[in-house]
Amino acid sequence: MSENNSKPRKHKLIEYANGPSLEEINSTVEVPKGKGFWRTLFAYSGPGALVAVGYMDPGNWSTSITGGQNFQYLLMSVILMSSLIAMLLQYMAAKLGIVSQMDLAQAIRARTSKSLGIVLWILTELAIMATDIAEVIGAAIALYLLFHIPLVVAVFITVFDVLLLLLLTKIGFRKIEAIVVCLILVILVVFVYQVALSDPNWGGVIKGLIPTADTFSGKRSVGGETPLTGALGIIGATVMPHNLYLHSAVSQTRKIDHSKEDDVAQAVRFSAWDSNIQLTAAFFVNSLLLIMGVAVFKTGAVKDPSFFGLFQALSDTSTLSNGVLISVARSGILSTLFAVALLASGQNSTITGTLTGQVIMEGFVHMRMPLWLRRLVTRLISVIPVLICVSMTSGQSAIAEHTALNNLMNNSQVFLAFALPFSMLPLLMMTNSQVEMGARFKNSLWVNILGWFSVIALTFLNMKGLPDQIEAFFGDSATKTQLAFADKIAYVLIIAVLALLIWTVYDLYRGNKRVAAKLKAAEQL
Repeated sequence: MSENNSKPRKHKLIEYANGPSLEEINSTVEVPKGKGFWRTLFAYSGPGALVAVGYMDPGNWSTSITGGQNFQYLLMSVILMSSLIAMLLQYMAAKLGIVSQMDLAQAIRARTSKSLGIVLWILTELAIMATDIAEVIGAAIALYLLFHIPLVVAVFITVFDVLLLLLLTKIGFRKIEAIVVCLILVILVVFVYQVALSDPNWGGVIKGLIPTADTFSGKRSVGGETPLTGALGIIGATVMPHNLYLHSAVSQTRKIDHSKEDDVAQAVRFSAWDSNIQLTAAFFVNSLLLIMGVAVFKTGAVKDPSFFGLFQALSDTSTLSNGVLISVARSGILSTLFAVALLASGQNSTITGTLTGQVIMEGFVHMRMPLWLRRLVTRLISVIPVLICVSMTSGQSAIAEHTALNNLMNNSQVFLAFALPFSMLPLLMMTNSQVEMGARFKNSLWVNILGWFSVIALTFLNMKGLPDQIEAFFGDSATKTQLAFADKIAYVLIIAVLALLIWTVYDLYRGNKRVAAKLKAAEQL
């Protein structure tokens, strides 16, 4: 018996996992005690940056710039509202992880049935892959623009970012956080520079931060887009479900004494500071993107909103709005910086997407695989539709190829509308449960009110925009029959989403009651 126990354990590619969230890095980062505010904040800073990446990934770029081109500063208020809602949701996600010591996937699985857990896992995996498609497209186009690598080759090169991930896993989680922050700063500096040169109308920017009746209007159409569809595009690209799973896991990387409520409270407080600071940076990036659409380019000058079109527009003096921009554009620096920021954005999303994939696989179905394998499988699946798109348009004009890739990226975001309610609603229910959070850490009244408003509003807007998203699959020249068919598909999907939501809420409610009864019985013994 002792001989058997002394044998080294053989590691398999896929293993059973039911331990702490992201076990390899859980509680590995030391935090100071009794130190000043800034030193303590520095120790807790990092997880917020990993989360903020999802709010400024390639999927956000064209929606914000196109919104600015079509409606000037009108949709600034949508970016602001999305960012505030994101801050609230991410605060709750971090709090859930720190207080319950479970990530969101583990918490849902602990309160629901195995079958529902599998359904929600598949749904979230599809959302991650949809996000990954945007990252593949963004990184491949950046490589093409910077180094003139053929698109097909560039798409295959994106698969090898798994080697980057292997390297990062060897250097420690704190250094990964630092690299992500540096890449965010690269993106921020690029757009600050370009917007500063454009000398925007700051009065119009500030006025745009206040929502009006026109902000969500479905009547005034510019370039085939209404303010409503523009707003839905920005919201859909901003608030993503996988960020809630990720934050509830990486918030547990700090080493704290859970037997002391004050230590837990400090972790929740400084995690909120970290998250809000990083999401404020994401707000500025998205705002700068929209301002670019207004101030950098002449109104209506960007006919091709794809990354190719934006790159070309930044080097085409006829599309730019003032003499300073035109003189700088001649050197090629504006377009080059844009491509560099695009590449940085894609690499950031590589890191966070892989970590999230591991979180949901372990949490929902108790399976674990090495990060490199996890990344390789997800990326290989994600490149398939991109390669199909590139090959189908290879014999057509460059504009046709660019448009097809842009449509693929936008259409892939449909899965985000499906998955978002299934992360937001359980998160709100869990953090408002005294059984889960205790009396001190359950949501306050105002957090609960704002949380329910955010969940209902975002779910409604995503479902409202679903028919348009399904119609987009049929292209710009869809027939009435195709549009009617698309609407039928959308309504069936909406019914399916609502039915699955009811199942999820019922299971969570029943599971919470069951745990509460067990705790009460234990107290009576």
